[in-house]
Amino acid sequence: MDLQLKGKTALVTGASMGIGRAIAKALAAEGVQVVAAARRIQLMEVMADEVEAGQYPRPILVKQDVMEDDAAARLSGAALDAVGRIDILVNNAGGSRVLPIDAPEERWTEAMTLNFTRPRQLTHALLPQMIENRWGRIINITGKSEPEHLNAAFSAKAGIHAWAKGLSREVGQFGITVNSIPPGRIMSEQIRRNYPEDYRKHFAETEIPVRYWGEPEDLAVMAVWLASPLARYITGAVIPVDGGCDVTSSDAHALCRTSIVRSASARACGSTSKPWRS
Repeated sequence: MDLQLKGKTALVTGASMGIGRAIAKALAAEGVQVVAAARRIQLMEVMADEVEAGQYPRPILVKQDVMEDDAAARLSGAALDAVGRIDILVNNAGGSRVLPIDAPEERWTEAMTLNFTRPRQLTHALLPQMIENRWGRIINITGKSEPEHLNAAFSAKAGIHAWAKGLSREVGQFGITVNSIPPGRIMSEQIRRNYPEDYRKHFAETEIPVRYWGEPEDLAVMAVWLASPLARYITGAVIPVDGGCDVTSSDAHALCRTSIVRSASARACGSTSKPWRS
């Protein structure tokens, strides 16, 4: 199937590893000129080399920490300077942060800035040219918003879902769609480091209907589809890519409480499987 993406342009944040990296590569494979942004330029260079080796458009790399105060303005400006316009924005940079009830205000501010404020600011910085071009795709890689413990990222993700729904109603008339993808159990460097293989196997067999953990490429497939002109009638949606896993069940909670990696169990339940920043 031709996804009609050849010649489009995209900005992908958090593109140095994991989900962001997979989305950047998958878009490039469809002929999209990708602007990839992250803090770790060396990792993005490896990704860009792989894309180029496949004879796809080499991504343009921008080193940017989204936590810097002027990150949205700098990143949107750099992307537009590089390719002239941005048709597709993938807000992927973000991450989970479990907090105690007495966490200092600056930790809440950090989490909300990373997971809500920056994606919103970057989107609104790029919206005027999408409106002018009467076409655009905004895809937010989010996470669950129904927490079983206190996690500042969950609050931000709930905010993203509500904001994206409202925004979709405002910009649909201009050919712009806005959608969110909450990942389920997606394998990453962080997951492999923190959770032993026997724990991952047991969790998959008892809690994930498809019986295995997803890979970043599994989510990238959905992101690329939503980015395409073929997905023109899908907007304001929250579409999980999670293998059918429902981690809000009491069985899932029990598994986490009795996990062989008890110290990491709270992070395992409800984690977006994304690094804190990328």
